[in-house]
Amino acid sequence: MFGFFLTLLIIDALLLSVVVLLQAGQGGGLASLGGGGGTETFVGGRQAATFLTRSTWWLGGAFLFLALLLTVVSSRRAVGTTDVQELLRQSQTQSEAPIAPAPLGGTPVQTAPAAGGESNPTAPATPQPAAPQPQPQQ
Repeated sequence: MFGFFLTLLIIDALLLSVVVLLQAGQGGGLASLGGGGGTETFVGGRQAATFLTRSTWWLGGAFLFLALLLTVVSSRRAVGTTDVQELLRQSQTQSEAPIAPAPLGGTPVQTAPAAGGESNPTAPATPQPAAPQPQPQQ
């Protein structure tokens, strides 16, 4: 269903692009701001609705409707969990013992798991003694 609506949206976007590019411009663009002629020159006079103008409105409306429809369909499709989300949930529940922050100049220390197999974040970490640093020769 999602693929069908996406295909319709892409076809609609291509047709809308072609129809907009086929239309003649209002004429003058920003050049019409310089001289008199009133607001009709600035805004562009009322023109008869041509086939291309009506097509632009219909295709634009269809584009907005299909975009909204795709949003609704994709949000309902995303309600179920994906394989990646399941793997992330499993990895969070089966994570290793957390690593405590390293003391200054030392290496990170892993905390020992508590008596239930789970780590206790409130238990103080036991720092490992750092290896002795060799003294520089004088």
